[in-house]
Amino acid sequence: MNREIFSVGPEDADRRLDVVVTSHLPSISRSLVQKLLQQGDVLVNGETSKSSRRVSLGDRIEVRPVLPSSLRAQPESIPLKIVYRDHELAVLDKPAGMVVHPAAGHTGGTLANALTAAFPEARDVGQHDRPGIVHRLDKDTSGLMVIALTPEAQLSLQKQISSRSAERLYLALATGRVEPSEATIRASIGRDASNRKRMALGGVAARPAETSYRVLEYLPGFTLLEAKLHTGRTHQIRVHLLGIGHPVAGDLTYHGRQIPGLRRQFLHAYHLRFRSPSGGQELAFTSPLPPDLSQLLERLRSGSV
Repeated sequence: MNREIFSVGPEDADRRLDVVVTSHLPSISRSLVQKLLQQGDVLVNGETSKSSRRVSLGDRIEVRPVLPSSLRAQPESIPLKIVYRDHELAVLDKPAGMVVHPAAGHTGGTLANALTAAFPEARDVGQHDRPGIVHRLDKDTSGLMVIALTPEAQLSLQKQISSRSAERLYLALATGRVEPSEATIRASIGRDASNRKRMALGGVAARPAETSYRVLEYLPGFTLLEAKLHTGRTHQIRVHLLGIGHPVAGDLTYHGRQIPGLRRQFLHAYHLRFRSPSGGQELAFTSPLPPDLSQLLERLRSGSV
């Protein structure tokens, strides 16, 4: 048994407690959430509560799920690119192809397994299947992630993300010519009713989602964008760009155009900014495009694609 603690952000205020917990813990089914609520393993501001309770902005929610031992991240010696580390957090540059945490059918070789070995102090921070993890990146998205090494740091960083004071910027190659050159996409995202592995605009238990973008460069058949997350829904940038008719290049799940030599979606978390949980000073990090993406850009610029 382990704990997951988070604060209610603006997008979840006045929603049912069971809906909010389910959306924050997508690896746990709603039926299990209901069971945890009935057992008293979900607390709101330190007190047990009913599933139907409407939560308020700033409420502190604590979930104590019982996870199958097979989904607990066992230590594995997997190389990590550590960009920064102090006594309460670490910043990593995740490669494409690495799953963030164990799930059914994929219990090893994940970032969580690597974290458990590299940062033993994070093993009791958050859930056993995602020790220290504050936010996630999709398997085939590369780039920066912040990892909490103490429960206090995890709560602080989660609050910064939910309150939008932390900044997360991505580089995305969108299919077609994106216009206008700057815009904000506001469209709720939920689980695709016909495919649980996909998300959809206005899907099941949809939650508000907001992404801003600006055009960096127009290329033959594509547009290079900087995308800024204001919320953190699963597959958010991918679904929002599909929604405006310009899916991410190489993203076959969401109808992105396939490009010879590109074996994943062109999406890279290149900039991360937040405040130190204990010191309050601003910390900012930037990750250059990995070779597979930077080389593709050069091919597009030279007209060889």
